[in-house]
Amino acid sequence: MNAVVGRKDIVFLTLDTLRYDVAEACFRNGETPHLGRIFPGGWEERHSPGSFTYAAHHAFFAGFFPTPVTAPWPERLFAVEFPGSATTGPGTCVFRTPDIVSGLHSHGYRTICIGGVGFFNQLSPLSCVLPSLFEEAHWSPEFGVTQRDSTEIQFALAAQRLGEIPTDRRVFLFVNVSAIHQPNWFYLEGGQQDSLASHAAALRYVDSKLPVLIEAIRARGGAFLVVCSDHGTLYGEDGFVGHRVGHPSVWTVPYAETLLEEI
Repeated sequence: MNAVVGRKDIVFLTLDTLRYDVAEACFRNGETPHLGRIFPGGWEERHSPGSFTYAAHHAFFAGFFPTPVTAPWPERLFAVEFPGSATTGPGTCVFRTPDIVSGLHSHGYRTICIGGVGFFNQLSPLSCVLPSLFEEAHWSPEFGVTQRDSTEIQFALAAQRLGEIPTDRRVFLFVNVSAIHQPNWFYLEGGQQDSLASHAAALRYVDSKLPVLIEAIRARGGAFLVVCSDHGTLYGEDGFVGHRVGHPSVWTVPYAETLLEEI
């Protein structure tokens, strides 16, 4: 990452609540063609550092992205100075800041947050904590979990902001994609309640809206792109519904990264 930081934009998408098993099945079945073109090798299975959005994103912004399920663990992409870190290596970009957002800002990046779920809505002191890390933070009810067109609206704003910033200024763009989070029944034709099937339908919807963002990224000369989930969720397995519980379907998340080149 030391060869990337300062030279390329960095884009970080969290597909909030996306389960690994659903993401992998959709990839294998060719149901997410745009993600499949960007990540032809498919999803990497990883473990989230948190079982719900707030906890997981605090860890992400400290440089602790989802952890590979296989040993030995590779060195991390980013880190903030932390004595004794076993996963900080020569390729890790280390910041002397409390978080990687302000660290990237110190390297000249314009930091942009486009929120999605409630922890980014800036309607309460708690929901201002994560957005306040960024120079600019955007949220409106249209980005939220109850808006069927949320991803289209989020990606349109992301593309707009990327197009407005001079190409000689580096950008760190973060988007918390809310569509997969419950409620998601309305993405499934005839759906009446949330289910694994509507979860997958929500992911297909997100994938269908991805090209406008990818084109905007490539128009600026490409970027280092990370896409992952913050946690999974449950639809009645072992009696649980939702997340914030230590269940394999909550801890196990999809992860992918790549260096996107320009058009």
